[in-house]
Amino acid sequence: MSKLMERAGAPGEQGLVLSVTPETAGWKYVGFKVHQLQAGESLAALTEHNEVCLVLLSGRATVATEQVTFADIGERMSVFDGIPPYSVYVPAGDRYEVQALTELELAVCLAPAKGQLEARLITPSDTGTEERGSGSMSRRVVNILPEQSEAESLLVVEVHTRGGNWSSYPPHKHDQDNLPEESYLEETYYHRVNPPQGFVIQRVYNDSGTLDETLAVYDRSVVLVPEGYHPVSAPPGYDSYYLNVMAGPVRTWVFRNDPQHEWLFPARKS
Repeated sequence: MSKLMERAGAPGEQGLVLSVTPETAGWKYVGFKVHQLQAGESLAALTEHNEVCLVLLSGRATVATEQVTFADIGERMSVFDGIPPYSVYVPAGDRYEVQALTELELAVCLAPAKGQLEARLITPSDTGTEERGSGSMSRRVVNILPEQSEAESLLVVEVHTRGGNWSSYPPHKHDQDNLPEESYLEETYYHRVNPPQGFVIQRVYNDSGTLDETLAVYDRSVVLVPEGYHPVSAPPGYDSYYLNVMAGPVRTWVFRNDPQHEWLFPARKS
């Protein structure tokens, strides 16, 4: 298997099925975990030097931090239900405990921070939903923790792409700390596929050709994007969902399209 991709395994301690750390990824900023919990199970952790965005991918839970408890949150039972998720922002220097009230798939998104903000609930109505692209390049984007929302490092969005369509397209990248032209952001893609026996295709490549991988990505897999362009294609009959986590030295998303393909979508949205 490619070093850029990891598939979820059987639940381990506290339901952990998938884990990416800066050390395992070979980068500096983004951490990402997925926990699969049954009703009545729980997990607890210190945030330490990271801020955390807990995304309830599916199921209901009660989430508590040092200062506040958000009781019985969550609405969708599948990422393909067509509604945005509930999420909780937890600052650095805090802790969180999650009690599953139903079967729960939980994403834990991490990035370095100083603890300057307070814990808060992000409800579906707090997220912004937008349609991007047109025709076979159309997809629906849910902005969970976008640049306009308070955080120190994290950017978190989810993208829904119908079978037969492309997303993160035309190919774009954000791997140069060269503002205002481009920002450096590490990124993970957590993929779900409906129905789950399917797959999506993701290519990760750079301008020089030193990185050029085309991956068949299965349900409950994460793809790492340390650099380069990273388009996704959903084969006909299989709908695609992915959760994006980005972070870098400056919390801004300034990307550059692959100049060979930018003519496809002059509006420069990905």
